[in-house]
Amino acid sequence: MTKTEAIARLDEPETGAKVRRARSPRSWSDIALNIWGILVLLFLFAPIIVIVIYSFNTGRLLISWDGFGFDAFLTILEKPAIQNAVRVSLITAFIAAIIATALGTLAGIAMARHPGKWTWWFLGLLLFTSVTPEIVDAVALLPWMVFLGQDLGLSMFDDGIVRLSIGSSLFATAVVSYIVRARLVGQDANLEEASGDLYAKPLATFMKITLPLAMPAVLAGFLLAFTLGLDNTIIASFVQVSGTTPWPVYVLSAVRSGMRPEIAAVSTIMLVLTLIALAVVALVLKRAGDSATDIARTMAGG
Repeated sequence: MTKTEAIARLDEPETGAKVRRARSPRSWSDIALNIWGILVLLFLFAPIIVIVIYSFNTGRLLISWDGFGFDAFLTILEKPAIQNAVRVSLITAFIAAIIATALGTLAGIAMARHPGKWTWWFLGLLLFTSVTPEIVDAVALLPWMVFLGQDLGLSMFDDGIVRLSIGSSLFATAVVSYIVRARLVGQDANLEEASGDLYAKPLATFMKITLPLAMPAVLAGFLLAFTLGLDNTIIASFVQVSGTTPWPVYVLSAVRSGMRPEIAAVSTIMLVLTLIALAVVALVLKRAGDSATDIARTMAGG
């Protein structure tokens, strides 16, 4: 052992003790911030935790706890109205996700690869779409679809699935655009420029270079659009037609006669589906090489 190593080892205990002395006293501000953080989390998630717990209630009404069981989940299999409402929600959310992904992907690629003064105007329009209250969209969509379906004779706009899918895709399209743009802005365009230098056609460059680069964000946007489409309540209540009542509207109508545990059971199932979708999004982005910070920034559209 050299003299330098011996001195370093002698200094280690003292250095460690200094670190422990530096970390041991926690200030009141740190403690207060931790408590505040816990309170905020409880404020956000306590209602969700309660509804998950009460989904296992065997009582007749949701607020009357009679015991623990899976009766509410089994009741779903015995009520065609619930099954139809869930089926309509899943179908419309899937179609809305496809529409939002197709439109949002092209918009995101255009903003990232061909930026200009128009980009900020377009981002402003997307932001305007994102912050517009749903009630405004709903009031605007209903006469517009009636005009298209009845006045112009386009019968497809009289179909409830079509109406619900278009209504659910409005906000989701803006979200997908943010995500795809955020993904491609961080990617170098050298590969696409090299493809052009090799005389590849623009469509070939798009299909073989640009789209694969954006694919993790496209998939993430699709899954997020799907989850957003599941709980589009206000627009759905305006544009729905008889026979295509989605799950959120069914819940609203059921609340008037008293909430039953099966409503909490379906809500729990949808919550689990949403968490699985978000986990898949994070996994896809992680496999694409993104860090935790990049994943959070991409999912937030930043």
